[in-house]
Amino acid sequence: MDGRSKPWASLKVLSSAKSAKSLPTFFEKENINGTLELNADKCDSIQAITASVKGRILTGANADDSYTFLDLTHPIWSRSPTDPRVPSLSEGANSTKLHGHCVWPLSIPIPKVVSIPTGDAPQLFHLPETFLERHAGASIQYDLTVRISRGKLRSDSQIRTPFGYVPSTRPNPPSIPRQQAYLGNFPLPGPETDPEGWKTLKPVVVRGLMFKTRRAEAKCTLSLAKPLCYTRGTVIPCILTLEGRDSQALDMLSTPSSVVVCLRRHVKYYNSPSSISRLNVAWKDSFEDVASAVWWPSGTSRSNPCTRHLEGEIRLAKDLRPSSAIAHFSITYSVVLCAFDVAGYSSIDSGPLLAEPVEIATMHAKGPRPKVYSPPAYDPISRENREFYAPPRGMIIVG
Repeated sequence: MDGRSKPWASLKVLSSAKSAKSLPTFFEKENINGTLELNADKCDSIQAITASVKGRILTGANADDSYTFLDLTHPIWSRSPTDPRVPSLSEGANSTKLHGHCVWPLSIPIPKVVSIPTGDAPQLFHLPETFLERHAGASIQYDLTVRISRGKLRSDSQIRTPFGYVPSTRPNPPSIPRQQAYLGNFPLPGPETDPEGWKTLKPVVVRGLMFKTRRAEAKCTLSLAKPLCYTRGTVIPCILTLEGRDSQALDMLSTPSSVVVCLRRHVKYYNSPSSISRLNVAWKDSFEDVASAVWWPSGTSRSNPCTRHLEGEIRLAKDLRPSSAIAHFSITYSVVLCAFDVAGYSSIDSGPLLAEPVEIATMHAKGPRPKVYSPPAYDPISRENREFYAPPRGMIIVG
């Protein structure tokens, strides 16, 4: 605007956002569609109009703390008749000098992958999802900018808007027995009847003291549904088996509220000038538990005096950031079994008992949708993360 009641240039963007007040959002394979309108009555000095799309990793406030992994330029209009232009139905936009009311339709494709120099040869990376969290030390940001360039000694004008980008990642289909269970609304078959549908992790021995005097020990085996890639908004099915000779200890450890299994997010990045070798910079790590499993006694596997069986699932929020990696930024996940939380019991082990890497995707696998099996009394853990922002929860920063 130039002080008048109406703007002399405006950019309208059409996107998959929930409302006009939301951040413009584009999914993989979508174009950035919109319209640029310009009143050229007093714009004699305009030389060119271009649109640019940038994707950046931001790790600080300095110029060296910004890395551009996506940089597209889309010409809209130029005074030179030989330069490329966007076709326009406006008469004043099809000459070497703009005049009157000019309108250009925009449709800018976003690539699925970008090439980034890494060592001896460039490497292809999928574009990551927008990542903006208030207390995170790094972010992934995308911007759309329209620049109106003038001649020498005249300042340029620009219209800029950030936008959200959502990649399309999909898990492989689950095992046939699990698909049949989803279709028929049957209980999920366990590792014994569907060995191809589960990954059973290496058993760990749980050791602790009951009531500060009595030693307790049990073998704990955790199984996760395969493939180890899960769509946000669904669940991670889990099965836990406890074995031991002390039935009282087994009863305490197998209480559903005692088992602590969580989904842990790991954000890794570094901030340094590009001229410094990655071996000589300090990587920073941020760990956050973003979801916890709920448990209930198994309805398909029978317990005995020496064995307890539990079924569980980790509910994934719909706005959970997917797994991604590009340049010096990555988001990874793992399912972590922590020390048991039992009244009157203290664990000898410190730290996680085991951890298994998993991936988070944005789209459903082909086939039937996963079902939620946890009892209705269990409420899902929600992450308030609107407009690509979220408050921290259980975050640990390691420099």
